[in-house]
Amino acid sequence: MADSHDTHAPRSPFRIWQAFQWSMKGLRTTWQVESSFRLEVYLCGVLIPLALVLGQNGVERFLLISVLLLVLVVEVLNSAIEAVVDRWGPELHALAGRAKDMGSAAVFLADVNVVVCWLLILWPSWSNDS
Repeated sequence: MADSHDTHAPRSPFRIWQAFQWSMKGLRTTWQVESSFRLEVYLCGVLIPLALVLGQNGVERFLLISVLLLVLVVEVLNSAIEAVVDRWGPELHALAGRAKDMGSAAVFLADVNVVVCWLLILWPSWSNDS
């Protein structure tokens, strides 16, 4: 949750702990209600170890893993958009549909980013092996 006071003072350890708990609650909720998020987490469970093996240096490993984590970030944001739109009302509205479609497009672009990154990093290694 956002800070409720107009202050630039650093957060206390208690406030940092609260923020962490809210973040975990958000991840738990996303896991419970979004099958797409669960599928993406499962894919990360397979692809992250693969990235650690296939990446030839720290930068490659970082890129291969970070694009996967970006998909999870975008999926959580897409789920948040969908929840707000659904909360606003059940009636069909062009703007609600547009918001949901744009959120879905963001996830799709993040998925394309994964494929492009993995191909650009791993393709030269595979083509040199033959």
